Amino acid sequence: MFDQEAKPSSGVLEDEKKDVIKVKVIGEDRSEIHFRLKMTTRLKKLKDSYSRRLDLSVNSLRFLFEGQKIADDHTAEELGMEEEDVIEVHQEQTGGGVSLDSLGRSDRNLSGKIGNH
Repeated sequence: MFDQEAKPSSGVLEDEKKDVIKVKVIGEDRSEIHFRLKMTTRLKKLKDSYSRRLDLSVNSLRFLFEGQKIADDHTAEELGMEEEDVIEVHQEQTGGGVSLDSLGRSDRNLSGKIGNH
């Protein structure tokens, strides 16, 4: 009998590779930061890391994957992410709407015109 070293099967290494993906995080200015992450890691870690790198508050940013807002407890696996997928980052905006009063019109003046043509 010969003693042989136990070698991990290539299937095990492939499984480990599938568990880790690289994603691109693209800001509004089109700058890219690449991250490697495990499929089961909560994306809060990625969001925190990105905001620290840019010295921004994570609460001032909105992270989107395929148009869907990414929650802190989402994982890449839950969102169906794959190698080289893209996460978009936008500055959170509050307000910005225009009220009719700010245009010099009152709601009363318009209410009589709505529906009466």
